[in-house]
Amino acid sequence: MSFIDWIVLIGTLSFIIIYGIYRSRGKQNMDDYLIAGQSLPWYHVCFSVMATQASAITFLSAPGQGFADGMRFVQFYFGLPLAMVVLSITFVPIFHRLKVFTAYEFLETRFDGRVRIFTVILFLLSRGLSTGLSIYAPSIILATILGWDLTWTNILMGSLVLIYTVTGGTKAISHTHLQQMIIVTMAMFVAGYMVVHLLPSDIGFVDALKIAGKAGRLNTIDFHFDPNSRYNIWSGLIGGFFLQLSYFGTDQSQVGRYLTGESIGQSRMGLVMNGLLKIPMQFLILLVGVLVFVYYQYNPAPLFFNKVETDKLRNSEYAADYQSLEEKHSLAVSSQRAAVDGLAKALDSRDETSIARWQEALKESDDTQKQLKKDAVSLIKKNNPTADTSDVNYVFLRFVLDRLPIGLIGLLIAVIFSASMGSIAAAYNSLASTTVVDLYKRVYKTDASDNHYLMATRISTIGWGIFCIFVAQYASKLGSMIEAVNILGSLFYGVILGIFLVAFYFKNIGGKATFWGAIVAEIGVVLCWWYDLMAFLWLNVVGCVLVIAFAWIIQKIKPANA
Repeated sequence: MSFIDWIVLIGTLSFIIIYGIYRSRGKQNMDDYLIAGQSLPWYHVCFSVMATQASAITFLSAPGQGFADGMRFVQFYFGLPLAMVVLSITFVPIFHRLKVFTAYEFLETRFDGRVRIFTVILFLLSRGLSTGLSIYAPSIILATILGWDLTWTNILMGSLVLIYTVTGGTKAISHTHLQQMIIVTMAMFVAGYMVVHLLPSDIGFVDALKIAGKAGRLNTIDFHFDPNSRYNIWSGLIGGFFLQLSYFGTDQSQVGRYLTGESIGQSRMGLVMNGLLKIPMQFLILLVGVLVFVYYQYNPAPLFFNKVETDKLRNSEYAADYQSLEEKHSLAVSSQRAAVDGLAKALDSRDETSIARWQEALKESDDTQKQLKKDAVSLIKKNNPTADTSDVNYVFLRFVLDRLPIGLIGLLIAVIFSASMGSIAAAYNSLASTTVVDLYKRVYKTDASDNHYLMATRISTIGWGIFCIFVAQYASKLGSMIEAVNILGSLFYGVILGIFLVAFYFKNIGGKATFWGAIVAEIGVVLCWWYDLMAFLWLNVVGCVLVIAFAWIIQKIKPANA
């Protein structure tokens, strides 16, 4: 990066941190620190909810997902609007009426302490692991740009966010989220424009979409029902609905965002607007990745996008083998360019025979490059068994660093950093608030002062920050970050949602039946995932249904004790 890029990057991040601390200045109590005194308008709620979900993983891995797999990942979000409606009708008024700090306080009132604590443990486990992935994603950037050791970049990234999270609490997080989402939205539009601008002069946006479509990258909607297919309209509408309902309805990182609304109406409006805006935003991010794919049809793409690992390989005993693969890759790229040129002309002339022929040639070239990439990955693993070989996470970053002009590089890197800071900060805050309110305050102290609990929350925030940084050290083993974070959530969210649905709608089921039903359901979900019985989105449905079913059965068998 140039000096100007560094100025843009440091200036943008400094502004976000200082602004967040400034807006949350003054004396604070637990109400201010955890839910901002329930004083924020709907647009703050909306952008804070979006920023919490849209981590650096979204802006690093999602374009790479579009590059490698096309648009079908957007179906993952199709259940979101319906989930927002259900939350607005049921969860929001209940949480506001009870005046809770966390979602899990309600469970002890409805059931008993062990159901509350079990649910809290599931949340802390899932959110702590997912936050480790959120820290790792931007660390990739520094490691790639500067060649820094990944361990120290994880420590730097995780620690940076603690500055305003520990100082300002929820109010600081919400105000920084508003700035982050404005910057992110503008930057992604600019990135999409620049990709099209860098295409050959005779290839416009519409032409690029036609080529992407013939290359199988505009596969937006799949109506085929297949429980083993990760992304189709059914898994998105049904599995995605259960995942989003659980995430936004029972995950404290999100519940804490809309509890900041100054009224039930403001919280509802923020959630509904999130449901309306999230799908177009995700569509845009994936489309940028598809456009990057088209760009690399006209320009030589790296055999492997992680430059740090390829540089190591070139200086290793496998250098000659890798050079041989690069030579074969260059020939495949030449064949690809000829196929793309032929396809573009055939599309202009609407010659269906030629279109089919060139489309097949493009597919053969694509398959050849995929095989060469697999061979390169094998060499990288031989040279460095601990290497990150998930190329999806590096596609967009490599394009930004290699192809975009000075200044814009710094802005887009700042976008990825700021998005990461937003989601990590919200996660730190939710982990700490849940630990103190649902565990520490309940078990150890009941009559301490407000200042005592405020200090305990700040200490807990630091403790969870250290844990998440530790998890980040092992995140490279999990493949595509955007898939990994959602798979982790799917292992727990369905069960958590099932517990809340029993609490809301099955008044005759007691705490003991719910507790044991949830334990059996969680075991069932883990077994389904371990033996790969279905695509991960369906785990949310399975977990939710199993909790309700087992809790109902146990209640019927032992009604007096359940």
